[in-house]
Amino acid sequence: MMKTLVVAATKAELTFLYQHFNLDDGDFAEAKNFDILITGIGMVATAFALGKHLTHKYKLVINLGIAGSFDRNIELGSLVNITEDTFAELGAEDGENFLTITDLGFGENTYKAKNDISLQLPEVSGVTVNRISGNVKNIRNLIERLNPSTESMEGAAVLFACQQERIDCLQIRSISNYVEPRNKDRWKIGLAIKNLNDWANAFLTDMN
Repeated sequence: MMKTLVVAATKAELTFLYQHFNLDDGDFAEAKNFDILITGIGMVATAFALGKHLTHKYKLVINLGIAGSFDRNIELGSLVNITEDTFAELGAEDGENFLTITDLGFGENTYKAKNDISLQLPEVSGVTVNRISGNVKNIRNLIERLNPSTESMEGAAVLFACQQERIDCLQIRSISNYVEPRNKDRWKIGLAIKNLNDWANAFLTDMN
């Protein structure tokens, strides 16, 4: 039977999912119709974990997690479907300009989530970064260059891996904070994680 692989950076982001399905407390947990893979934070850890675990026994990969939002119209704690994600820092600086690896002729830096699943969630584009943005000038540059809605440290790596293996994928994230100079007092991580897990519990139950 073809299964779904749920991928997240940290176990904390899927706490209630583990509880709801009474899963073993490991970084790789198996349920009847889906498995969970906790990769660690960042695109390198994510790509490495997927390189070890992503096989064609999976018909779908779902990347779940929290994210920052550049768009103030997206409410904190709400969910988005990230249909396109870009490695924002992959390329070269040319003075004040940035050249992507596509500009340089070395490949692609933007990947799309390929699936035929219809969801009642806003569809947005995101960026994947090695360092979370907290500098006004850098944030402005990212918006001018790519105009993303969200920022994470893993998303594009998941979409990249799925494209390489030709496996359908979804990236669903819950907004924990706005992308701005770092101010943890304004973050709503608990709410974001609860809403993410509520959605995931319902989605995975419906798939059974």
